[in-house]
Amino acid sequence: MIIVMKPNATKENIHGMVKHLEKVGLKAHLSTGEDCTIIGVIGDRKKIAGLEVGMMDGVEKTVRITEKYKLVSRNFHPEDTIVDVAGVKVGGNAIVVMAGPCSVESEEQLREAARAVKAGGARFLRGGAFKPRTSPYDFQGLADTGLKMLRKIADEEGLRVVTEIVDKDDIDLVGAYTDLYQVGARNMQNFQLLKALGKAKKPVMLKRGLSATISEWLNAAEYIMAGGNENVIFCERGIRTYETFTRNTLDLSAVVAVKELSHLPVVVDPSHGTGRWQMVRPMARAAVASGCDGLIIEVHPHPEAALSDGDQSLTPKNFNALMEELGAIATVMGRKL
Repeated sequence: MIIVMKPNATKENIHGMVKHLEKVGLKAHLSTGEDCTIIGVIGDRKKIAGLEVGMMDGVEKTVRITEKYKLVSRNFHPEDTIVDVAGVKVGGNAIVVMAGPCSVESEEQLREAARAVKAGGARFLRGGAFKPRTSPYDFQGLADTGLKMLRKIADEEGLRVVTEIVDKDDIDLVGAYTDLYQVGARNMQNFQLLKALGKAKKPVMLKRGLSATISEWLNAAEYIMAGGNENVIFCERGIRTYETFTRNTLDLSAVVAVKELSHLPVVVDPSHGTGRWQMVRPMARAAVASGCDGLIIEVHPHPEAALSDGDQSLTPKNFNALMEELGAIATVMGRKL
């Protein structure tokens, strides 16, 4: 349920409502907009069903919410949320680009990539230190050594760090080096990990699962927010369909759907979404036109020698060309890079 307070509701009215909800064993989530305050009611469904507050002072109306996700819902929080990641704001008018290699392979490789993406206009350095792979024989990452390289080189270039977290026991380790936790597609419904990240003090970027519906994706984010961490960013990275030409099917309609259903920012990954470097630039352009708040793109100084995902990695030259294209599209959309 959400309780919509009248525009002229006093602080005493709002405080009284919160106290009333707490007295009956429910939690209140306040969202204050320009015109009114909305109170999201969270807790036992039976208690909510029996709640009668429509006649209390300052209440304009109550609305029953049928979706299982609450904190993620735009009904609970009508205004767009802007997530601050170590001083870089994701959401709002600016489109934030995160770029770098799929895997951290060496200090030389990472430094070359970092300088290239910084020169192109990226704000984040992406790179995997822990790499869950389909085959156990594929490169699995450099673990804590890779994390240290990421932090050191990102700091040298004035970039923020985004890297994947795959195990709840590594939250503190990864958190010591990253600015933004990335939950990969394979872990979207790793509920123990999501619950643990709900207690983390850094933002989380939640990638869509390989075959997840939008509702399942939103409910996965609810696990994080229900734990107390409200700094969540969605990432559409393509879903599995019957098509085999591309690695995945990039679902840009999900950007529009999630922006309608939720107040949280949405980032798009055209690299994993297509699996083909030739398609990354066109789909990145389309993603910005669809209204996304950011992009995460794989860039490698030498894709032909990459230990993972070379086929979907842009060269620095192609990345620079893409950034110029995105700048023009952002301007048409009334936004900026």
